[in-house]
Amino acid sequence: MRKFGLIGYPLSHSFSQKYFSEKFRKENITDCVYENFSFPSIDVLPGLISSQPDLVGLNVTIPYKQQVIPFLDYSNDVVQRIAACNCIHIRNGKLFGYNTDVFGFEQSLKKNLQPYHTKALILGTGGAAKAVEYVLEKNGISYKIVSRNPLVHSKKHIGYDQVSPSLINEYYLIINTTPLGMYPNVEQCPPLPYDSLSPRHYLFDLIYNPDKTLFLRKGAEKGAVIQNGAQMLVVQAEESWKIWNEVNS
Repeated sequence: MRKFGLIGYPLSHSFSQKYFSEKFRKENITDCVYENFSFPSIDVLPGLISSQPDLVGLNVTIPYKQQVIPFLDYSNDVVQRIAACNCIHIRNGKLFGYNTDVFGFEQSLKKNLQPYHTKALILGTGGAAKAVEYVLEKNGISYKIVSRNPLVHSKKHIGYDQVSPSLINEYYLIINTTPLGMYPNVEQCPPLPYDSLSPRHYLFDLIYNPDKTLFLRKGAEKGAVIQNGAQMLVVQAEESWKIWNEVNS
């Protein structure tokens, strides 16, 4: 039996386990199983690997996309560039790290991207934000990073108190990588001047549960194009599956 799984903490609502379990059922894949591995410290990872000899691949989620890096025996170019890993292929006890968030986000983002979406605000600074930065740079989209604790002396980092109506009118692409608004805290949202949004704005939320976060609902009320993280997750999951099944990936 080939075993796959998700590491993170907490894992009360896992897209990956449900998705892969359904995939195995629909495609009549009977020799594979997908499990959640929830633990409060990344230091548990080596013990998990040694105790699970059938483990072939892992997805990595909050808060370990960056913390897992030192445990990898190999990192591909994207992981080395952005210092965030969300996919691990285990071969002969060695951990090979990849980032499928990049591919998933880029494919999903492009669906509604317009020529005037040349400047973006990235809300949050975690591992997923690193993937977003990579994709924006690849596509020639300039950006600012918005966080509660912005880096001092960095022109790219600003606080939420600096997101003014005039800034919103300049940055038509806004991407939420924070957990604000995720179930069960559905009445939370990033503190932005939402009244300044317009139909030219494109709001992308990496959250998939609920389908429409308060962040997206506020955007829709102003006519903005909105997109949640569901399609991104499907694309990155299939990319993970591809990696796990390539012998020399």
